[in-house]
Amino acid sequence: MFCGSCMHDNTWARALMARGAEVSLIPTYTPIRVDEENVSDSRVFFGGINVYLASQWRWWRAVPGFLKHWLDHPAIIRWATSKAVSNDAKQLGQLTLDMLAGESGPQRDQVEELARFIGEQLKPDIVVFSNALLAGSVRRIKQLFAGPVLCVLQGDDIFLDSLPDSHRESVLQALRNRARDFDGFITHSRYYAEQMAAELSIPLDRFHQLPLGIDLTGHDGQPRPASDPFTIGYFARLCPEKGLHLLVEAFALLNAKYPRTRLRVGGYLGDRDRNYFDRVRSQATRLGSAFEFIGSPASQTEKVEFLKSLDVLSVPTVYREPKGLSILEALANGVPVVQPAHGAFPELIKTTQGGLLFEPGNLDDLVAKWESLLLNPDKRMRLAVTGWERVHEAFSPDVMAEQSLQFFDSLHRV
Repeated sequence: MFCGSCMHDNTWARALMARGAEVSLIPTYTPIRVDEENVSDSRVFFGGINVYLASQWRWWRAVPGFLKHWLDHPAIIRWATSKAVSNDAKQLGQLTLDMLAGESGPQRDQVEELARFIGEQLKPDIVVFSNALLAGSVRRIKQLFAGPVLCVLQGDDIFLDSLPDSHRESVLQALRNRARDFDGFITHSRYYAEQMAAELSIPLDRFHQLPLGIDLTGHDGQPRPASDPFTIGYFARLCPEKGLHLLVEAFALLNAKYPRTRLRVGGYLGDRDRNYFDRVRSQATRLGSAFEFIGSPASQTEKVEFLKSLDVLSVPTVYREPKGLSILEALANGVPVVQPAHGAFPELIKTTQGGLLFEPGNLDDLVAKWESLLLNPDKRMRLAVTGWERVHEAFSPDVMAEQSLQFFDSLHRV
């Protein structure tokens, strides 16, 4: 799938490069997949196949490196992950503990490889991890690297909450212990900083907020009058956490009152969620031609064309979203949004002024917000124009890079 965190990190790296910084974007587990120029390194550390085998079979650690390094080749990993491979947290409890064990666990050889690559070959000024679940390697890295080591938190709690009871508490305790090795944390919202400070038992003053950024190249949509039929859209992973079932139920209420409305749905569908999506799609059959599923766009061009066909975008997440990239992408193409008033969404809506908030879980309130935009074209257009302008002003790659470099520079002046 197109991973939102990978896409953001790739955009971030490209933006920093454009400002003259030297950046190495190092993939872990699998090669990254993005719908823009991919600037990540070709070498994959903690290759998913070897990580899995080392966790399953302790004797795998004794296999000579030349016999297993070929499994880390990007082509081999892509082939393997094109099969029925699970990333379901419920099945990954022990593997997560093994990763957090770091230099004393079954992944110690891979920890050593990454630490030596960073400390002896790259020799950077700063290291930024993309998630806290890689924290098991930080201790060894800091033995070879004297600069700051930071961690971007962008959804780690969702994985932790999905772990089975048999592993969740032990993983959380291990993560709290390892999180102390980081010199600081980066989040994209005040909400998520407070959430993760409490979750990891880390003082809030160790958290720093940097803006999200999206590559605006190709996002050529403009604010425009609503279409006929009035079109509501969903663009996100097709899973219970993102609330697609709530969206379909709410839209049925709107469509019953206003038949000239339609719902267009797009996004990635993983094996774990196929039964869920089949149930949602079955419920949507009563909507007839008012419901359309477009699948997962294969390119940025197709994604943008989909967004441009919408009058409003809504992703009524059940969990508290820490980022909200799809919201920025919709606004960048002149499409206002209606989102639940939790997670990062209130901050995004306040900053962009490009949408409305509804009470989480209250479908009547969601329908009422849609109805207010359907019946008040001027209001919808004001949100579309303001949101479009503010995303281009405050969430561009250049703004993200400038604020990042200022922050990184401040760490070296301390």
